[in-house]
Amino acid sequence: MAAVTRTVTLHAPFAGWFAPLDEVPDPVFAERMMGDGCAIDPIEGELRAPADATVTAVPATAHAVTLRLDNGAELLIHVGLETVALAGRGFTALVAAGARVAVGDVLLRFDLDAVGEAAKALITPIVVANEGYALRLDAPGRVVAAGDAIGVIAGEAAAAGASGAASYSRSVPVAAAHGIHARPAARIAAALRPYTAEVTLHLGAKSANARSTVALLGLGVRAGETVTIAGAGDDAHAAVDAVAGLILAGLGETADAAPLPPAPPAGRAVTAAPGLAIGQVLQLRAVDLAVPHDGAGVSAERAALAESRAAVAEALGGGNRAAAEIAEAHRALLADPELAAVAEREIAAGRSAAFAWRTATRAAAAAIRATGDALLIERVADLADLERQVIARLLGSDAPLVPALARDTILIAEDLLPSQFLALDRARLAGICTAAGGPTAHVAILAAAAGVPMLVAAGPGVLDIPDGRTVILDADRALLDDDPGVGALAAASERLATARDRRARDLAAAGAPAETADGTRIKVFANLGAVAEVAGAVAAGAEGCGLLRTEFLFLKRATAPDEAEQRDIYRRIATALGDRPLIVRTLDIGGDKPVPYLPMPAEENPALGVRGVRLSLARPDLMRTQLRAILSAMPTAQCHIMLPMVVDLAELRAVRVLLDEARAALGIAAPVPLGVMIETPAAAMLADQLASEADFLSVGTNDLTQYALASDRGNAGVSAKLDALHPAVLRLIREVGRGAKAHGRWAGVCGGLASDPLAGPILIGLGMTELSATPAAIPALKAAIRGVAAADCVALADRACAAASADEVRAIASEVTS
Repeated sequence: MAAVTRTVTLHAPFAGWFAPLDEVPDPVFAERMMGDGCAIDPIEGELRAPADATVTAVPATAHAVTLRLDNGAELLIHVGLETVALAGRGFTALVAAGARVAVGDVLLRFDLDAVGEAAKALITPIVVANEGYALRLDAPGRVVAAGDAIGVIAGEAAAAGASGAASYSRSVPVAAAHGIHARPAARIAAALRPYTAEVTLHLGAKSANARSTVALLGLGVRAGETVTIAGAGDDAHAAVDAVAGLILAGLGETADAAPLPPAPPAGRAVTAAPGLAIGQVLQLRAVDLAVPHDGAGVSAERAALAESRAAVAEALGGGNRAAAEIAEAHRALLADPELAAVAEREIAAGRSAAFAWRTATRAAAAAIRATGDALLIERVADLADLERQVIARLLGSDAPLVPALARDTILIAEDLLPSQFLALDRARLAGICTAAGGPTAHVAILAAAAGVPMLVAAGPGVLDIPDGRTVILDADRALLDDDPGVGALAAASERLATARDRRARDLAAAGAPAETADGTRIKVFANLGAVAEVAGAVAAGAEGCGLLRTEFLFLKRATAPDEAEQRDIYRRIATALGDRPLIVRTLDIGGDKPVPYLPMPAEENPALGVRGVRLSLARPDLMRTQLRAILSAMPTAQCHIMLPMVVDLAELRAVRVLLDEARAALGIAAPVPLGVMIETPAAAMLADQLASEADFLSVGTNDLTQYALASDRGNAGVSAKLDALHPAVLRLIREVGRGAKAHGRWAGVCGGLASDPLAGPILIGLGMTELSATPAAIPALKAAIRGVAAADCVALADRACAAASADEVRAIASEVTS
């Protein structure tokens, strides 16, 4: 039975370009974390009421206003993006909370030029911030005048979905190596955004809202367990299949697929990030802010919490890939419907927004602890982090997240939150030791990415070490020596000095071309996955980009990026590289990287299914769009295109036709190099055929290794066998080198093996003349290349191919490179 609706017509609050919310360049709004809505890019500096309403909140910075419409809908209008950072400069509020306004009344004024210059963007999201309302827009994608009708908000949006519409369920095993923890839970919630059905996950007698990250964490689903996915609503079948496909594909957790470290001996710490450090102790004592118990009115507290959650989400940075993924998981928690529901109940009972948010986050943390799952319990730190950040915003606290550090500080804490780590002065931070925590906690991932040695789970005793004491943190050996003698300090200092000198020498020489001792030129490129990574790669000595992972543009969103968006990103990366070559890998999704806007039937083995170039050829519309965007983004001399997961010539030829069509459409006469990734044993064995038509070959050792060794890299039970230095893998790479040489093509490696300096001489001996590595590995890789002669590399490669195991190969390589 459909509920009675009450509609309110929305009018443009100012003149400008009227756009769908998807066009807002901020995931908090574009991905509807705050709710459904639209946006206007203004051309005037007066914001008017879009409907008759009551003002419920205007922040002190006057950059936003929240209205309660006559049908009960809460409407948040946020002028520009990241305008909270302007601290009110350029804004003047003309109304206050409690005021009654009519459509067209001026709510606030702002300096269009000054705010536009200082803000990230002027585009203004208009968002329905509470549930139970449906928004229908009137032809977005046009210029509107102030007061023009732009849509309708209907109260009590159609309720038939849960009560009378179709239902559907299916049961699937959880393939992710660590079960459903924070990032997989966030991916499930994201996969459901295109659907309206109510979806629930069931594990035994327990169940959880599949759109709620915290509810899914509380379910405590472990690897190998079977869950039932139940949906109710008109699109229940599609929604359930989308979640099932994601779970069967491993929830995108290949990067985390290694087995958890074994439990340490009692009283011994666990290595979270390797390295050695000597420094002075600083104890970080976390103090929670006191929060008021009672609120100042339901509407005001509700609006304040919504504004603070949005501000924290907006402030979450990207940085490197690890930080960006963690920020995405935190945004999902901030938008979590279960957290919001608990907080809403507390606010409705008269509590303050800060008290309500603390109650919600701590209840969720208690539910996660109740699972008893050590991996899931590590996610409690994320809830504590967001609890503190939102409350600090609500209370207007400007207290620093962390203290100032002296040089060579060893920071010790009960636990460390991601936001605290990101606030640390890492130039002065030598290492970290926490009494609690775990090696897969988000802060551990950040420390490893930043190269900061870190120990976790060291026990409460470390909290008693006095500030200022000199200690040795040896994360390589999982030891914290809090009373080192003169001899131990001298030995550790010598190890540090040797490693530091080696890194300094390698970095100083990284800008020079890499040549073997006997003059063979080897190009060293960088693997990249974001614009922000280019500058660091060039500084580390990258001579170009050997692998641009374009899927970063396609993942974690409801719709595929259009040609203009792709072209803009590719152009920015190409410009940042200067005239250095840019090898763009076409879309590599499917398999372990599903996306909700390309629903595919569940595959029993997604790694052998529709992925990489197979998916692109099945969806030529996507391929054509991407090829046009690549070709129009950079000079032809800089542009190289590479195809993932190729098996034989037929796939290469099919894409060549599409590429030629795109060149003709854009009027590009010059040829554009088209190469293939060698990721399948079939492609390796047919390398001579592929090289007859491909312009270059590049080996992706990650997938090639799993296929050659029949070891799923998403299966913790066999992931220990995945070593790309296995002789079987090396023999396949040798075929690639031979096939490329036969046709005068160059061959390289862009997989993980190219980032291992130990493997560099072997790969050169196998015929590789280009190695594309992670930026941090480039200086050491170039140094390893310069330390060997090409003739010796050939002999080394022959010995490696004749070895019986990967361990034997490593032993042989160590003899040569030591």
